[in-house]
Amino acid sequence: MKFGIDRLLADPNLRAPLAGKRVALVAHPASVTEGLVHSLDALAACPDIALSAAFGPQHGLKGDKQDNMVETEDFIDPALGIPVFSLYGEVRRPSARMMDSADVFLFDLQDLGCRIYTFVTTLLYLLEAAGGTGKAVWVLDRPNPAGRPVEGTTLLPGWESFVGAGPMPMRHGLTLGEMGAWFVDHFNLDVDYRVVAMEGWQPESGPGFGWPESRIWINPSPNAASLNMARAYAGTVMIEGATLSEGRGTTRPLEVLFGAPDVDANAVLAEMKRFAPQWLAGCAIRECWFEPTFHKHAKTLCSALMVHAEGGFYDHHAFRPWRLQALAFKAIRRLYPDYPIWRDFPYEYVFDKLAIDVINGGTALREWVDDAGSVPADLDAIAGPDEARWLETRKPYLLY
Repeated sequence: MKFGIDRLLADPNLRAPLAGKRVALVAHPASVTEGLVHSLDALAACPDIALSAAFGPQHGLKGDKQDNMVETEDFIDPALGIPVFSLYGEVRRPSARMMDSADVFLFDLQDLGCRIYTFVTTLLYLLEAAGGTGKAVWVLDRPNPAGRPVEGTTLLPGWESFVGAGPMPMRHGLTLGEMGAWFVDHFNLDVDYRVVAMEGWQPESGPGFGWPESRIWINPSPNAASLNMARAYAGTVMIEGATLSEGRGTTRPLEVLFGAPDVDANAVLAEMKRFAPQWLAGCAIRECWFEPTFHKHAKTLCSALMVHAEGGFYDHHAFRPWRLQALAFKAIRRLYPDYPIWRDFPYEYVFDKLAIDVINGGTALREWVDDAGSVPADLDAIAGPDEARWLETRKPYLLY
């Protein structure tokens, strides 16, 4: 099984169109070869590739920035002497000066298969910046560790943001190479776009269901610490819009449905089982306790529920993390009607909307949680048609 970077390095014919071109690489800490050499170093060692620049997305090329809206500065790579531009600093869209640094942009980011994970938006912004310039964008494709399942509501018009690139559901089931092709068509972009496809990726095969057992997991961002997190993320990321802890400041962030010092996790789990037991399928939920060293509820003991979408507990097609997280919120609302669940703060540079709504690309999920009379079928009726439409929309773009 080979990722796009490995195929590019192994095949001179794939590299041939890069001859005589200035090449830039968009990368982060998980941008490594099958031998764990960083893609920047591996490409720099190729005598037929002329690296002229590198780009780092959110959290930086080195992945050293922990939280959202913590920006990275440009710098000169001390070993290669090339500029490393930040796409999460003064700008999030590549500037004309940045685009002038190369003729071909190789995009080699490990994604999580979730609309809100900002690397997918960075790809769109790069494609838009390259549009009409004659410059090329190549995605060196990597697996979607969440696999092919689709879940969540479609982002509504007017709700576009850095965590909402376009009208797709939360869990989209595409690789970045496939998503880039959809971007080009959907936004009618005039860009030389290519995908160096993977070889042997089997997204429907267990036990990895998207993540090959032959490859180790490397954090693409500081809080993406495991395959379990990648599977749960399309749900647990919504806690970033809540006052509840998502586990930042612990060793297992974004693998919990919530943590709080003033919520009884066992009572919440019992209410979840009463209200929508079908949404707990495909995983195990375990009561746990943690004390964050920083972030929400820092240095305070929190009662929590942890998600285990792994091992014998995991059923790839039954697991629905978006509904599972919605259910956790709903159970808290039913048990604690006046609990201040929703966190009111600027989220990814959106200052005039609630964070939970920015995350979901609309207000439907929050309104369902807060409506005392709503039932599980109501949320299914909202999300189901969106999910069905996306399954049809994405069909022409599936490469594997």
